[in-house]
Amino acid sequence: METLLHVTGMTCGHCEARVRQALAEVPGVEEVLEVSHEGQRARVRHGPQASAEKLVAAVEEGGFGLYHASLDGESVVEPPPGPAPAAAAAPAPAVAVPKSGPPAEGSVLFALGGMSCASCAMRIEDAVRKTAGVSNVVVNFARGTARVIPGPGFTPEAIEKAVADAGYRASRSLDVAGERRKELREAKLRLLVAAAAGLPVMAVMFVHLHGLGWAIAQLVLATVVVFGAGSRFFVAAAKNLRHGAANMDTLVSLGSGAAFFFSLPALFGKGELYFEVAVSIVVLILLGKLLEARAKGGASEAIEKLAALRPRTALKVGADGKAVEVGVDAVAPGDLLLVRAGDQIPVDGEVVEGESAVDESMLTGESIPVHKGAGDKVVGATVNRDGSLRIRATEVGAGTFLARIVRLVEEAQGSKAPIQRLADKVASVFVPVVLAVSALTGLGWWALGPEHSIPKAVFAAIAVLVIACPCAMGLATPTAVMVATGRAARSGILVKDAASLERAAHIDCVLFDKTGTLTTGKPQVVDVRVLSGVDPEDMLRLAASLEAESPHPLAQGIAAHAQAKSIATSAPSGFKSFPGRGISGTVAGRQVVAGTSSLLVELGVDVKALEPIADELAEGGQTPVLVAADGKALGALGLLDAPREGAAEAVARLKRLGVEVHMLTGDRERTAQAVGRRLGIEPQFVHAEVLPDRKAAEVAQRKAKGQVVAMVGDGVNDAPALAAADVGIAVGGGADVALEAAPMALMRPDPLLVPEAVALAREGLKTIRQNLFWAFGYNVVAIPLAIAGLLSPMIGSAAMAFSSVSVVGNSLRLRRRRLGG
Repeated sequence: METLLHVTGMTCGHCEARVRQALAEVPGVEEVLEVSHEGQRARVRHGPQASAEKLVAAVEEGGFGLYHASLDGESVVEPPPGPAPAAAAAPAPAVAVPKSGPPAEGSVLFALGGMSCASCAMRIEDAVRKTAGVSNVVVNFARGTARVIPGPGFTPEAIEKAVADAGYRASRSLDVAGERRKELREAKLRLLVAAAAGLPVMAVMFVHLHGLGWAIAQLVLATVVVFGAGSRFFVAAAKNLRHGAANMDTLVSLGSGAAFFFSLPALFGKGELYFEVAVSIVVLILLGKLLEARAKGGASEAIEKLAALRPRTALKVGADGKAVEVGVDAVAPGDLLLVRAGDQIPVDGEVVEGESAVDESMLTGESIPVHKGAGDKVVGATVNRDGSLRIRATEVGAGTFLARIVRLVEEAQGSKAPIQRLADKVASVFVPVVLAVSALTGLGWWALGPEHSIPKAVFAAIAVLVIACPCAMGLATPTAVMVATGRAARSGILVKDAASLERAAHIDCVLFDKTGTLTTGKPQVVDVRVLSGVDPEDMLRLAASLEAESPHPLAQGIAAHAQAKSIATSAPSGFKSFPGRGISGTVAGRQVVAGTSSLLVELGVDVKALEPIADELAEGGQTPVLVAADGKALGALGLLDAPREGAAEAVARLKRLGVEVHMLTGDRERTAQAVGRRLGIEPQFVHAEVLPDRKAAEVAQRKAKGQVVAMVGDGVNDAPALAAADVGIAVGGGADVALEAAPMALMRPDPLLVPEAVALAREGLKTIRQNLFWAFGYNVVAIPLAIAGLLSPMIGSAAMAFSSVSVVGNSLRLRRRRLGG
């Protein structure tokens, strides 16, 4: 059995290890399946000896809180009212995109303002994490958001106050794009003013002008640049100083301010003027901030493009049958809407009248339109290509599929990858360390330098301040995650969080559930074999009558075949299902069983005469379903589940990526091997007669060998295996995809998306590593050069400005980079 615990108080990987150890020590615990400080959850497989109460006690004794616990889906500890913390329990069969209500994962998203570097993000995280009612928080410097996982006593107002007290802004209105546009406009205006006033001063480096008049002109122009256009640095630094903190604004304001005030004595004939140094620092940093703001906008364009797909109006049909144009926000569930040819479908709904072809490429990436008729579901923002449709609205506003997709992509882009932890630790102490190093550099040059070394000491100290860049470290991971998840979403791959993206980069073994993933999942009867004296139509009638009660693809294929043959069926009684093996029941007074030979033998049927038939069908790649009535064998039906287009190519691409490919199926060995040969899967990696409840065990065996395992399934009977894998990949089609079933979900049942997801994850992790190498390497090399007096403050400020831009620019390359495989 499994128990899911919603734990509060975990803040880092060390906390995860403590919780994992505490749970593992409880007698009866078989495996701690998952502990996540970001999701604030733990999941344990255990026997009866390890009761849920003992697990709860172990967590609490470890110093952590418990919000809610459920045992195999049944509540053990009732959660208090209000938003629940994050949970990623194994999916139920019909789970789809989360419906309207609290945000997915039980989190609340805030838009932030006033951040200038990674140190700001760390300060906000620290302030919010200490706020009552907060289980965890993740601040994304690149997007300018904070995602808060609430606990008991949570109030959004408390979060906004905590952020304000730290010297920043937080808003639930969540106009992240608006905040970015505001940032961009301000950056442009400040740079324009700084350049207009500063370029004449900077020209002094090339044209030597002297005289009191020119000196006063430099003072005026430099004042406009440093304390006008550059006032944001001084204001932010002052706010941080009041809170006992320092960030990038502190470094820039100290550097430019020191150069400015060091020039003042020269107005009275003592020393030289260095206004051009102060001006160049501000101008170059402002230029870098403008480029950075533009680049960050490009990194998050995927969300904006998705949000822009939302229709603005709808044609609402009134009681008189007339259609009136209304705003889409005025549509309520149950309203009847008219959708003309060429129009966007305004909301999620169900067709009540008409037929048409609907372009669903915006959500599945599939360019071929899908036929829709009465009773079919349609999704908002898709395009009605041909005929006119009347639909009944079922989901509107935040409950629509598009809105939920946007929210999931936002959450993925706002999450943190484990690889970012090192950068966060460095960023939290970076600015204070740089301030100390700058002070020591100035003192060292003053005390140990040559005669008249005071100017050299000041300039070396300034160079250290303005060349150090905490921004690049803060942008290295989140920008790459934003671009990678955005590109994945455009391809039809939804990634739930950055940690899953990082894990997917290490996948070296993929287990495919055959039916519905590598094959179409719609088996068709292609052969009917009967024993001597048995009427084929009578056998098919008995089998189809029984199979009509089962949702299994094989059962549906048999029922559909009988219907196509116009064979009348009757309702069975005493229906019984044997998962993965077959079914039994009474049809027209006869005891009928249909399924595997082992099931028929178990129920007392002699199947010796059917075995050669079953073997022959299996050799041809068909799945044999044996049929018996009243204890006597009748014959067998051969069903063929055709491989999906691209399945063999997907297997080949995964192999080229160095990934071991396995196939799990409930088919008998010969059928499974025949399918495996067609797909290019080695015989030893074809696992036949695997019952649904054994798929998770197959995953565990691969993990025990040290492999990083991905499980690919339909999110229904594959739920335990999806949860047990390092990376579960749920396969679906359009709005029916089970997005909560696994860390990754494919919007359309295309096997080629699996190697694409692996390749994209690897490129994403490669980009993150490149960014971190540059961010750390830049500071490791540049700061010592500045200490040695080998870099001027102007060169330092230019390097600081462009270091963060280079990191974001490298991340943006992911949008068009060719993927391996």
